[in-house]
Amino acid sequence: MEIENKKWVLKERPQGLVKDSDFELVTETLSEIKKGEILLENMYLSFDPTQRGWLNDAPGYLPPVQIGEVVRSGGMGRVLESKNSEYKVGDLTFGFVGWQTHCLTKPEADDRFRVVPDLLPIPTMLNVMGTTGITAYYGLIELGDPKPGEIVLVSGAAGATGSVVVQIAKLKGCHVIGIAGGKEKCEWLKEVGVDDVIDYKNSNVHEELPKIAKNGIDIYFDNVGGEILETVLNIININARVLLCGGISSGYDATRPPDGPNNLFSLIIKRATMQGFLVLDYLPRSQPALEEIATWVIEGKLQHREDIQEGIENCPQTLNRLFTGENKGKQLLKI
Repeated sequence: MEIENKKWVLKERPQGLVKDSDFELVTETLSEIKKGEILLENMYLSFDPTQRGWLNDAPGYLPPVQIGEVVRSGGMGRVLESKNSEYKVGDLTFGFVGWQTHCLTKPEADDRFRVVPDLLPIPTMLNVMGTTGITAYYGLIELGDPKPGEIVLVSGAAGATGSVVVQIAKLKGCHVIGIAGGKEKCEWLKEVGVDDVIDYKNSNVHEELPKIAKNGIDIYFDNVGGEILETVLNIININARVLLCGGISSGYDATRPPDGPNNLFSLIIKRATMQGFLVLDYLPRSQPALEEIATWVIEGKLQHREDIQEGIENCPQTLNRLFTGENKGKQLLKI
């Protein structure tokens, strides 16, 4: 069958927030699929801050998107045609589908295209039952190793990953402090059980945090980086664990990473650890995490929110919502 595909390709390197003119929306007719290939009809795209970094001509854990290439993005679609024995027509598939309405690909091991059970709504699967939930789970549980009564601080606490982290920390018996922007997001965090909330848009985090965290910080799950990390290092406890998940405060648009904190010596004094991690390392063994997360969701112990935009033409502005703070929860686009 003849399929018309609409796709966004990178036209020029963005500066700051992306503009539609940084990309080109191209319409193409897909050719007949070949042996080993599958054709997906994309249904939902996932938007994550790291996607902005992939648009820079700078080294990273994945190669930068090249000029003329389709913009890289995770998402879910159904198999329309298959000449690959591991996939059948109708399968719900997750992978790097890109900013496009259809995806013609020959799945390789490192493409991470995987068939997922069609049990929960797709937005839920792309959020807590997807890389978002896996990131939160392994970052906090395996690297953070939270103990009941410990104090856990989460920046970007109302975002997709942060909102899962704060709730898992509560399920593990911790005292949780969340940093988020705006009254609505802060109120939602209180509704899901966060003990203390700091609104960075309407207060000074650097003044408020030491007052609230009078007993120090045992685990800091960092989604923003920047000056907040430096403030946290001044109040960490002995044997604290600082987990570096993201750096959205930089906008992911710099040609080089921002300067680090000036007080790293605090890690020595407090015998603390600071570790970066990527969800890609945990995908091969994600099943135990997903099973426990699914149980929490079904039992109503883990709440989640999805911010769903619509229309392939809105991809650039949907990405910007992550950096303007407009999104509430996991940012998705329904095609």
